[in-house]
Amino acid sequence: MTDIANAFADEVVTNAYTKLVSVPGIDGPVALITLDNGFDHTKPSSFGPRGLLALDKALDEAFDAKPSAIAVTGKPFIFAAGADLKGVPSITAREQGLELGRLGHRVFRRLRESTVPTFAFVNGVALGGGLEVGLHCHYRTFADNVGALGLPEAMLGLVPGWGGTQLLPNLIGPSNAVTMAVENPLNNGKVINSKKALEFGIADVVLGSADFIEQSLAWTAKVLAGEVTPARPEIDRGQAWDDAIARAKAIVEGKTKNNAPGAVRTVELLELARTTDISDAKSLDAGFAAEDEALADLLMTDALRAGLYAFDLVNRRAKRPAGAPDKSLARKISGVGIVGAGLMASQLAMLFVKQLKVPVILTDIDQERIDKGVGYVHDEIDKLLAKGRLSPDGANRLKALVTGSLDKAAFAKTDFVIEAVFENMDVKKKVFAELEEHISPETVLATNTSSLSITEMAADLEHPERVVGFHFFNPVAVLPLLEVIKGEQTDDETLATAFATAKALKKSAVLCADLPGFVFNRLLTRALGEVMNAVDEGTPFDVADNAITELGMPMTPLALLALVGPAVALHTGETLHAAYPERFKPSPGLQAIVEARKTGVWTWTDQGQVIDPEVAALWQQGDKPSTAEEVLERTRRAFAEEIRIMLDEGVVAAPEDIDLCLILGGGFGFWNGGITPYLDRTGTSAAVNGTPFLAEGVASV
Repeated sequence: MTDIANAFADEVVTNAYTKLVSVPGIDGPVALITLDNGFDHTKPSSFGPRGLLALDKALDEAFDAKPSAIAVTGKPFIFAAGADLKGVPSITAREQGLELGRLGHRVFRRLRESTVPTFAFVNGVALGGGLEVGLHCHYRTFADNVGALGLPEAMLGLVPGWGGTQLLPNLIGPSNAVTMAVENPLNNGKVINSKKALEFGIADVVLGSADFIEQSLAWTAKVLAGEVTPARPEIDRGQAWDDAIARAKAIVEGKTKNNAPGAVRTVELLELARTTDISDAKSLDAGFAAEDEALADLLMTDALRAGLYAFDLVNRRAKRPAGAPDKSLARKISGVGIVGAGLMASQLAMLFVKQLKVPVILTDIDQERIDKGVGYVHDEIDKLLAKGRLSPDGANRLKALVTGSLDKAAFAKTDFVIEAVFENMDVKKKVFAELEEHISPETVLATNTSSLSITEMAADLEHPERVVGFHFFNPVAVLPLLEVIKGEQTDDETLATAFATAKALKKSAVLCADLPGFVFNRLLTRALGEVMNAVDEGTPFDVADNAITELGMPMTPLALLALVGPAVALHTGETLHAAYPERFKPSPGLQAIVEARKTGVWTWTDQGQVIDPEVAALWQQGDKPSTAEEVLERTRRAFAEEIRIMLDEGVVAAPEDIDLCLILGGGFGFWNGGITPYLDRTGTSAAVNGTPFLAEGVASV
């Protein structure tokens, strides 16, 4: 037993079972190795040290049988979901990481360097090390229903460390490899399907899923007989490689400002792969050794531990929301009403009809707006039809479910009504009062407010217990966070229905207390306020805007200001200033550009991004500028202070929920674990609050 295997004491071992199969057209048997951890598809197989050793033993058995071919496949619906990351916290020394990298390379290389032809029969999910097993094989078949293929390591703070960075660009070209190993991971862990794998050249053939293994064995016979010879493209190691690496660097700079060490190291290894001759063992030795060194370095970083913490939040905590009532209390939703037909309301209508497949009714103040809202949904459905994601019949059925009405009486048979009207308390209270005249006492009344009080909104209603906050993030189709806000009188049935509906909509819900700004907007407004206050004091716009990139926000504060709109930011800021005047200070500069109806701070010229001259004239600045370091420090301290106050107030159950909201609602970096691990790591939490937010080792080495 190796030292690294001892470190992974709780590994769920993926066993490898060897079976000799007779195939018509092949003289000797095919040794079929099946990877299986003993659980169903809800617990994917993954590779820890013992799993690697199990595959090693299975390969011994396969070679001893002197087969005509060796094939590797997985249990139903799962090929292999990469490395077993649960054991990473047990790694306490760099040498252990080096051993893990070398073990994976040694075992997987047996497939690549085999004199017996090797095949990967990819029958399901293949991520990270799982996909790398396939890359080491000589040939690859993919089932047509495989929808999750990728190399997500850069998102987590690692590199594809068992051959991915060296083999993939030399198989499918550097540009496609950059997409797989850099662009997709940093795009919220995007994956590809088997059709795309064939297009990229990862798959040699895509076969039907019903009898996939049988078809793969038949295809294997054709390869061995020389009837099929999969194409292997000539790889351009000149300008095309330069262009691909330049694109990779631009992606990492744009997405992470080079603060994500796993992504930076992945690009370095892809660049090294230009000189790797995958047909030469010594050349591969050098490339794989570089992967081992990178893996060993990264395994001992706080950024990786924070990335794994973030991964756990998104994949586990988000599925079991803290404080959610028993799901058995949830009411069935058979019809949805949406008050408003603007862009946000139309996005909501599209989401509800697509995911729930129930009648959705929009209402607004005039027919033209209603027609525009319904038309938006129909256009979005047509786009899905054009992409082949809906059948003509399916598209027609969805369109028929979306209607509009000027009369709120049309909501009489709905079970769930959500308002998405102007962010004004009086307007929203009036809407809910009108709705109560037409709907049943059990119909849930949800509000998409971003900062207003749920309790106050429901106060004058006959049934305030059925009002709940249901705050989506824009764009609705992309961002997975849904803040569910409990008013003082919201009952458990309403709350349970809200959480069940969120799950049906494929959103991740976090329970929030009814306090101004809830989680995401409160924290972002506090941070944005610090940056704008620094500008008010005299800090140059570009210095203030670029000072806090290491916090992991996907865009700079002033770019975010343009995205949400200065008027919306001002309104949210005023709401929070009214509640917490000592911490949320209004920005005179922001007020000035809102009054002038400016839509942002920056403009573009031939020289690139510059301050809008009209904004510069409107935004009166003082004579006390801050340095970038000072802006960063004041913003970090503001985050730490506000999070501690929010936790003391019970806005959410734990720091983990704060991080989950920032990751899912605003794309904060995995490498920071959201925000609290970063504040702990920089010492800000202890300096401001006297103690870190998280226990040592939760998101750190």
